[in-house]
Amino acid sequence: MSATLKGISQVILIDNPITGLIILVAIMISDISLGIVALLSAMIGTWIGYIGGKDKAAVNQGIFGYNSVLAGIALFLFLGGELQWVIALVGAAVVTLITAAMMYVLSSTVVPVLTLPYIMLTWTTVLSSYHLKTFHLSPELVPQDLIHLNLDQGENVQWLNGLIDGIGQVYFQENMWSGVLILIGICWAGWRLALYAVIGTLIAWLTAYGLGAEITSLNLGLYGFNGVLTILAVSGIYSTGRRLELLRGMIAVILTVPVTAGVTTWLNPYGLTSLTLPFVLVTWLFITTEQILPELLANKSG
Repeated sequence: MSATLKGISQVILIDNPITGLIILVAIMISDISLGIVALLSAMIGTWIGYIGGKDKAAVNQGIFGYNSVLAGIALFLFLGGELQWVIALVGAAVVTLITAAMMYVLSSTVVPVLTLPYIMLTWTTVLSSYHLKTFHLSPELVPQDLIHLNLDQGENVQWLNGLIDGIGQVYFQENMWSGVLILIGICWAGWRLALYAVIGTLIAWLTAYGLGAEITSLNLGLYGFNGVLTILAVSGIYSTGRRLELLRGMIAVILTVPVTAGVTTWLNPYGLTSLTLPFVLVTWLFITTEQILPELLANKSG
Protein backbone atom coordinates (compact mmCIF):
# COMPACT_ATOMS: atom_id res chain seq x y z
CA MET A 1 0.00 0.00 0.00
CA SER A 2 2.93 2.31 0.69
CA ALA A 3 4.12 2.08 -2.93
CA THR A 4 0.58 2.80 -4.13
CA LEU A 5 0.34 5.97 -2.05
CA LYS A 6 3.80 6.99 -3.21
CA GLY A 7 2.51 6.64 -6.76
CA ILE A 8 0.00 9.37 -5.93
CA SER A 9 2.59 11.61 -4.29
CA GLN A 10 5.10 11.10 -7.13
CA VAL A 11 2.83 13.19 -9.36
CA ILE A 12 4.36 16.14 -7.51
CA LEU A 13 7.79 14.47 -7.45
CA ILE A 14 7.55 13.47 -3.79
CA ASP A 15 8.37 10.03 -2.41
CA ASN A 16 6.18 9.98 0.70
CA PRO A 17 3.18 7.70 1.44
CA ILE A 18 1.66 10.11 3.99
CA THR A 19 1.74 12.87 1.39
CA GLY A 20 0.04 10.48 -1.02
CA LEU A 21 -2.66 9.68 1.55
CA ILE A 22 -3.35 13.35 2.26
CA ILE A 23 -3.62 14.06 -1.46
CA LEU A 24 -5.96 11.10 -1.93
CA VAL A 25 -8.23 12.55 0.76
CA ALA A 26 -8.02 15.93 -0.97
CA ILE A 27 -9.28 14.39 -4.21
CA MET A 28 -12.03 12.42 -2.47
CA ILE A 29 -13.51 15.43 -0.66
CA SER A 30 -13.96 17.02 -4.07
CA ASP A 31 -15.22 13.91 -5.92
CA ILE A 32 -15.22 10.50 -4.27
CA SER A 33 -15.49 8.72 -7.63
CA LEU A 34 -12.40 10.54 -8.85
CA GLY A 35 -10.60 9.60 -5.66
CA ILE A 36 -11.43 5.94 -6.18
CA VAL A 37 -10.16 6.15 -9.77
CA ALA A 38 -6.92 7.74 -8.54
CA LEU A 39 -6.41 5.00 -5.94
CA LEU A 40 -7.21 2.14 -8.32
CA SER A 41 -5.01 3.66 -11.02
CA ALA A 42 -2.07 3.91 -8.63
CA MET A 43 -2.64 0.31 -7.55
CA ILE A 44 -2.74 -0.88 -11.17
CA GLY A 45 0.46 0.92 -12.13
CA THR A 46 2.26 -0.32 -9.04
CA TRP A 47 1.02 -3.90 -9.51
CA ILE A 48 2.21 -4.02 -13.12
CA GLY A 49 5.56 -2.66 -11.98
CA TYR A 50 5.85 -5.38 -9.34
CA ILE A 51 5.00 -8.33 -11.57
CA GLY A 52 6.99 -7.15 -14.56
CA GLY A 53 9.81 -5.06 -13.18
CA LYS A 54 13.33 -5.97 -12.26
CA ASP A 55 13.85 -2.61 -10.53
CA LYS A 56 11.87 -3.14 -7.33
CA ALA A 57 13.35 0.02 -5.81
CA ALA A 58 11.71 2.15 -8.52
CA VAL A 59 8.41 0.35 -7.96
CA ASN A 60 8.58 0.96 -4.21
CA GLN A 61 9.20 4.64 -4.87
CA GLY A 62 5.94 4.88 -6.84
CA ILE A 63 7.69 5.54 -10.15
CA PHE A 64 5.29 3.27 -12.03
CA GLY A 65 2.20 4.73 -10.39
CA TYR A 66 2.14 8.48 -10.96
CA ASN A 67 1.51 8.45 -14.72
CA SER A 68 -1.23 5.88 -14.09
CA VAL A 69 -2.86 8.21 -11.55
CA LEU A 70 -2.86 11.14 -13.94
CA ALA A 71 -4.04 9.05 -16.91
CA GLY A 72 -6.86 7.48 -14.89
CA ILE A 73 -8.09 10.84 -13.62
CA ALA A 74 -7.80 12.55 -17.02
CA LEU A 75 -9.62 9.84 -18.96
CA PHE A 76 -12.35 9.64 -16.31
CA LEU A 77 -12.92 13.40 -16.59
CA PHE A 78 -12.52 13.79 -20.35
CA LEU A 79 -14.59 10.78 -21.44
CA GLY A 80 -18.06 9.62 -20.54
CA GLY A 81 -20.46 6.81 -21.32
CA GLU A 82 -21.01 3.38 -19.84
CA LEU A 83 -17.37 2.37 -20.26
CA GLN A 84 -15.97 5.47 -18.54
CA TRP A 85 -14.55 3.51 -15.60
CA VAL A 86 -13.20 0.72 -17.77
CA ILE A 87 -11.45 3.09 -20.17
CA ALA A 88 -9.89 5.06 -17.30
CA LEU A 89 -8.49 1.97 -15.59
CA VAL A 90 -7.33 0.32 -18.81
CA GLY A 91 -5.61 3.58 -19.65
CA ALA A 92 -3.92 3.50 -16.25
CA ALA A 93 -2.55 0.06 -17.12
CA VAL A 94 -1.43 0.92 -20.65
CA VAL A 95 0.36 4.08 -19.56
CA THR A 96 2.51 1.96 -17.23
CA LEU A 97 3.86 0.12 -20.27
CA ILE A 98 4.49 3.41 -22.04
CA THR A 99 6.31 4.68 -18.96
CA ALA A 100 8.54 1.59 -18.89
CA ALA A 101 9.31 1.96 -22.61
CA MET A 102 10.22 5.63 -22.25
CA MET A 103 12.36 4.91 -19.20
CA TYR A 104 14.33 2.44 -21.31
CA VAL A 105 14.69 4.82 -24.27
CA LEU A 106 15.82 7.72 -22.05
CA SER A 107 17.96 5.63 -19.69
CA SER A 108 21.20 6.68 -21.40
CA THR A 109 20.37 10.39 -21.13
CA VAL A 110 19.90 12.89 -18.30
CA VAL A 111 16.31 13.49 -19.39
CA PRO A 112 13.67 12.11 -16.99
CA VAL A 113 10.39 10.68 -18.27
CA LEU A 114 8.27 12.93 -16.05
CA THR A 115 4.60 12.99 -17.14
CA LEU A 116 5.07 12.59 -20.91
CA PRO A 117 3.56 9.04 -21.02
CA TYR A 118 0.28 10.23 -19.52
CA ILE A 119 0.15 13.21 -21.89
CA MET A 120 0.63 11.01 -24.96
CA LEU A 121 -1.93 8.45 -23.86
CA THR A 122 -4.55 11.04 -22.89
CA TRP A 123 -4.24 13.01 -26.12
CA THR A 124 -4.34 9.87 -28.26
CA THR A 125 -7.39 8.47 -26.48
CA VAL A 126 -9.29 11.76 -26.60
CA LEU A 127 -8.56 12.23 -30.30
CA SER A 128 -9.63 8.66 -31.05
CA SER A 129 -13.13 9.59 -29.89
CA TYR A 130 -13.67 11.39 -33.20
CA HIS A 131 -13.40 8.08 -35.08
CA LEU A 132 -14.22 5.40 -32.49
CA LYS A 133 -17.76 5.40 -31.10
CA THR A 134 -16.74 3.55 -27.94
CA PHE A 135 -15.06 6.71 -26.64
CA HIS A 136 -17.59 9.40 -25.70
CA LEU A 137 -15.91 12.79 -25.46
CA SER A 138 -16.88 15.17 -22.67
CA PRO A 139 -18.89 18.16 -24.00
CA GLU A 140 -16.36 20.46 -22.31
CA LEU A 141 -13.68 19.33 -24.76
CA VAL A 142 -14.72 20.77 -28.09
CA PRO A 143 -12.56 22.11 -30.95
CA GLN A 144 -12.29 25.91 -30.92
CA ASP A 145 -11.97 28.12 -33.95
CA LEU A 146 -9.02 30.40 -33.23
CA ILE A 147 -10.44 33.19 -35.39
CA HIS A 148 -13.57 33.39 -33.25
CA LEU A 149 -11.93 32.46 -29.95
CA ASN A 150 -13.71 34.36 -27.18
CA LEU A 151 -11.49 34.96 -24.17
CA ASP A 152 -12.75 36.42 -20.90
CA GLN A 153 -10.75 39.60 -20.28
CA GLY A 154 -13.11 40.90 -17.58
CA GLU A 155 -12.23 42.30 -14.17
CA ASN A 156 -13.66 39.56 -11.93
CA VAL A 157 -10.26 38.39 -10.71
CA GLN A 158 -10.41 35.79 -7.92
CA TRP A 159 -6.74 35.77 -7.01
CA LEU A 160 -6.99 33.54 -3.92
CA ASN A 161 -8.91 30.84 -5.79
CA GLY A 162 -6.47 31.13 -8.65
CA LEU A 163 -3.46 30.66 -6.38
CA ILE A 164 -4.88 27.69 -4.44
CA ASP A 165 -6.29 26.06 -7.57
CA GLY A 166 -2.88 26.48 -9.17
CA ILE A 167 -1.76 23.82 -6.71
CA GLY A 168 -4.95 21.74 -6.84
CA GLN A 169 -5.02 21.59 -10.64
CA VAL A 170 -1.98 19.32 -10.57
CA TYR A 171 -4.64 16.68 -9.77
CA PHE A 172 -7.42 18.41 -11.77
CA GLN A 173 -8.91 19.88 -8.57
CA GLU A 174 -10.88 23.14 -8.63
CA ASN A 175 -11.92 22.88 -4.97
CA MET A 176 -10.15 25.32 -2.65
CA TRP A 177 -10.08 22.90 0.29
CA SER A 178 -8.63 20.21 -1.94
CA GLY A 179 -5.88 22.61 -2.96
CA VAL A 180 -5.16 23.49 0.67
CA LEU A 181 -4.95 19.79 1.60
CA ILE A 182 -2.58 19.09 -1.28
CA LEU A 183 -0.37 21.92 -0.04
CA ILE A 184 -0.47 20.42 3.46
CA GLY A 185 0.57 17.09 1.94
CA ILE A 186 3.54 18.77 0.26
CA CYS A 187 4.45 20.47 3.54
CA TRP A 188 4.40 17.09 5.28
CA ALA A 189 7.18 15.98 2.94
CA GLY A 190 9.15 19.17 3.59
CA TRP A 191 8.42 22.81 4.36
CA ARG A 192 10.85 23.91 1.67
CA LEU A 193 8.91 22.00 -0.99
CA ALA A 194 5.68 23.62 0.23
CA LEU A 195 7.34 27.03 0.01
CA TYR A 196 8.44 26.26 -3.54
CA ALA A 197 4.88 25.24 -4.43
CA VAL A 198 3.51 28.53 -3.11
CA ILE A 199 6.20 30.52 -4.94
CA GLY A 200 5.48 28.55 -8.11
CA THR A 201 1.76 29.21 -8.15
CA LEU A 202 2.26 32.87 -7.17
CA ILE A 203 4.85 33.66 -9.84
CA ALA A 204 2.88 31.83 -12.51
CA TRP A 205 -0.28 33.74 -11.56
CA LEU A 206 1.46 37.12 -11.53
CA THR A 207 3.24 36.43 -14.82
CA ALA A 208 0.05 35.31 -16.54
CA TYR A 209 -1.87 38.29 -15.18
CA GLY A 210 0.87 40.68 -16.24
CA LEU A 211 0.88 39.22 -19.74
CA GLY A 212 -2.88 39.64 -20.07
CA ALA A 213 -4.05 36.06 -19.62
CA GLU A 214 -7.70 35.13 -19.79
CA ILE A 215 -9.34 35.82 -16.42
CA THR A 216 -11.28 32.54 -16.32
CA SER A 217 -8.09 30.54 -16.80
CA LEU A 218 -6.39 32.59 -14.09
CA ASN A 219 -9.24 32.04 -11.64
CA LEU A 220 -9.17 28.28 -12.26
CA GLY A 221 -5.43 28.03 -11.69
CA LEU A 222 -4.77 26.78 -15.20
CA TYR A 223 -1.52 28.73 -15.46
CA GLY A 224 -0.35 27.75 -12.01
CA PHE A 225 -0.05 23.98 -11.85
CA ASN A 226 2.67 23.70 -14.47
CA GLY A 227 4.59 26.36 -12.56
CA VAL A 228 4.22 24.41 -9.32
CA LEU A 229 5.53 21.20 -10.88
CA THR A 230 8.36 23.02 -12.64
CA ILE A 231 9.74 24.78 -9.59
CA LEU A 232 9.51 21.56 -7.57
CA ALA A 233 11.54 19.86 -10.29
CA VAL A 234 14.12 22.54 -11.11
CA SER A 235 14.68 23.94 -7.61
CA GLY A 236 13.90 20.80 -5.64
CA ILE A 237 14.13 17.28 -7.01
CA TYR A 238 16.66 17.96 -9.78
CA SER A 239 18.57 20.61 -7.87
CA THR A 240 22.36 20.59 -8.24
CA GLY A 241 23.11 22.20 -4.89
CA ARG A 242 23.52 25.78 -6.03
CA ARG A 243 22.62 28.88 -4.07
CA LEU A 244 20.77 30.23 -7.07
CA GLU A 245 18.59 27.15 -7.60
CA LEU A 246 15.51 29.03 -6.42
CA LEU A 247 16.18 31.80 -8.92
CA ARG A 248 16.53 29.19 -11.66
CA GLY A 249 13.24 27.68 -10.60
CA MET A 250 11.52 31.06 -10.63
CA ILE A 251 12.79 31.79 -14.13
CA ALA A 252 11.56 28.36 -15.20
CA VAL A 253 8.11 29.10 -13.76
CA ILE A 254 7.92 32.35 -15.73
CA LEU A 255 8.72 30.44 -18.92
CA THR A 256 5.87 27.98 -18.33
CA VAL A 257 3.32 30.78 -18.83
CA PRO A 258 4.00 31.64 -22.51
CA VAL A 259 4.64 27.95 -23.19
CA THR A 260 1.23 27.12 -21.69
CA ALA A 261 -0.44 29.82 -23.79
CA GLY A 262 1.32 28.66 -26.93
CA VAL A 263 0.62 24.97 -26.46
CA THR A 264 -3.01 25.72 -25.55
CA THR A 265 -3.45 27.75 -28.76
CA TRP A 266 -1.88 24.93 -30.78
CA LEU A 267 -4.30 22.41 -29.26
CA ASN A 268 -7.50 24.50 -29.29
CA PRO A 269 -8.57 23.38 -32.81
CA TYR A 270 -8.35 19.74 -31.64
CA GLY A 271 -10.32 20.18 -28.44
CA LEU A 272 -7.31 19.21 -26.33
CA THR A 273 -5.75 20.80 -23.26
CA SER A 274 -2.05 21.37 -22.64
CA LEU A 275 -2.03 19.13 -19.53
CA THR A 276 1.51 19.11 -18.05
CA LEU A 277 3.44 19.46 -21.32
CA PRO A 278 4.71 22.96 -20.41
CA PHE A 279 6.20 21.49 -17.21
CA VAL A 280 7.88 18.70 -19.17
CA LEU A 281 9.32 21.00 -21.84
CA VAL A 282 10.64 23.67 -19.48
CA THR A 283 12.09 21.14 -17.02
CA TRP A 284 13.84 19.32 -19.86
CA LEU A 285 15.18 22.68 -21.06
CA PHE A 286 16.81 23.45 -17.72
CA ILE A 287 18.12 19.94 -17.09
CA THR A 288 19.72 19.58 -20.52
CA THR A 289 21.05 23.15 -20.67
CA GLU A 290 22.93 22.37 -17.46
CA GLN A 291 24.96 19.80 -19.40
CA ILE A 292 26.22 22.31 -21.99
CA LEU A 293 26.30 25.52 -19.92
CA PRO A 294 27.28 24.27 -16.45
CA GLU A 295 28.61 27.64 -15.30
CA LEU A 296 25.34 29.46 -15.98
CA LEU A 297 24.13 30.70 -12.58
CA ALA A 298 26.94 28.64 -11.10
CA ASN A 299 27.23 30.28 -7.68
CA LYS A 300 27.75 26.96 -5.91
CA SER A 301 27.18 26.56 -2.21
CA GLY A 302 29.88 25.30 0.06
